[in-house]
This record gives sequence, structure tokens and C-alpha cells, in this order.
Amino acid sequence: MHPIASYAMQLTKNFVKAKNPCAGGYKWFLRDHNGQGDYQAVLDALVADGRVGDACWLLDQFGPTDAVLELDELDATALVFAGAIQVRRGVSVDTIVRAGRGISAGGGIRAGESIIAGENIASGAQIASAGNLRAGGDIAAEWGIETGARLDCAGNVRAKWDICAGQDLAVVGHLQAGQDIASQGALSAGQGIKAGGDIRAGKDIHAACGIQAAGGIRAGGHLQAGWGLIAGADIVAEGSIRAGEGVHAGGDIEAGAGHGVYAGLSVRLDAWAVCARVLARRRPAQLVSGHWAGEDA
Repeated sequence: MHPIASYAMQLTKNFVKAKNPCAGGYKWFLRDHNGQGDYQAVLDALVADGRVGDACWLLDQFGPTDAVLELDELDATALVFAGAIQVRRGVSVDTIVRAGRGISAGGGIRAGESIIAGENIASGAQIASAGNLRAGGDIAAEWGIETGARLDCAGNVRAKWDICAGQDLAVVGHLQAGQDIASQGALSAGQGIKAGGDIRAGKDIHAACGIQAAGGIRAGGHLQAGWGLIAGADIVAEGSIRAGEGVHAGGDIEAGAGHGVYAGLSVRLDAWAVCARVLARRRPAQLVSGHWAGEDA
């Protein structure tokens, strides 16, 4: 590995000690590097010595660099790089691949534990992590995205196939999949959610803007959209269903026992007939607010 860096950061024992490292990691630094060394060289040495957690801690403390690591392909036990990782083909790591800046690959990106980037993550195929997937920018995959644990993104998430998370799925921007979107935990987006198939979550589903699914929408908790809810099939929640505007379903609209369906929460009452329309195969029994516009209206 030969990164091309715009500068090289030198670590000293006083510099590292000021960050309050764990005793074991600090002793390792003094013993193996005599209390000094190039930032990336220390990261590489920690990973090579099986101290991946210490390498991630060091990156958390000292942050990213402008270095760029360019490879034809990456097949390793782990990699912690302070700059950007650019791979022409695929990435496959047994445990963790982490970059201080972005990770991009012409092929797939796979990790046995976690994939973490300070900026964007982009794959020309599948992104698959058995653990967490986290990005400080956008996440984009030409195929699908799958995580065994959490998916956290500070930007937008886009995939042409499914997007699936084993725990919570949280996106600051837009969330869009060509097929299904599924989360075993909660599902949230700071903008909108759109799926070419179904949208499912084991807990709450929340979007600051609209939620649209060509298939059905199903929430294990509450379902809430700041704008409207549109589904080609059923819209079902174990809790309440709340929409700032209208709720349209190709099938039924059904809230959980003891909960209601609330449409038009952000619309003036005199505009309900236009902006807070509720459409479904039959009138929801729990419809509390909104303008019912079904066939039996």
C-alpha cells in the first residue's frame, strides 16, 4: 500500500498522551514506535498487530488526512486509512474497513464486521456489512445495500436493488431503493423515503417529507410522514398513522389497536378536500382526521 498524501502527520508521545489513550494502547505506542511515528504508519501497524479498535480510536482522535489510497482491489483482514480509499475493482475485508474520508469501489464492498467512512461510500455493485454501515456523506450502490446491524448516513442513501438493515436505519437526507426497503428496527429519514417495492420496519417509520412505495408500507410501531403517504398496496402500522397531507393506499389503511389514522395534520381545514385526501379500498375504521375520498365517500 502506497498512499499519496498531501502531508504526513507525525505523532509524538506527548501528542498521543494528551488524548487520554488506554494504558495498553499507549504502552504499545511507546514500545513498538518509541513514542513517535507517522500517523498512517502507526494505523497500519496497529491493524497488523490485531489492534483494530485502537486504530479506530486513533482515527477518531486525530481525524482524516488528504491522503489517497489507490488499489486495483482490496482483500484484507482489516483496513483503517486516514484518507480516501479508491479501489478499481472490489473490496473484501474480514472485519473492518474504515476511511477518514470516502470509500469508492468499481465492484462490491463487503466487510465481516463494519464499513465506516467519514465521507461518501460508493459501490459499483453490492454493499454488504455483517455489522454496521456508517457514512458521513452519501451511500450509493449500483446493486443493493445490506447490513447485519445499524445503517447510519449523514447524507442520502440510494440503491438500485434492496436496502436492508438488521437494526435501525437512519438517514439524514433522502432514502431511495429500486426495490424493497426493510429495517428490523426503526426506519427514519430527514427527507423522503421512496421504494420500488415494499417499505417495512420492525419499529417506527418516520420521514420529515413524504413516503412512497410501489408495494405496501408496514410499521411495527408508529408510521409518520411530514408530507403524504402513498402505497400501491396496504398501509399498516402497529401504532398510529400520521401524515401532514394525504394518505393514499391501493389496499387498506389500518392503524394498530387503540390508535388512529390522522391525515392533514399540516393542512388548513378548508384545504382538506384537496390536500388531505384519504384513499383506500375501504374507509379506515380508525380514521380520525383527513378528507375521506374513497368510493363510498
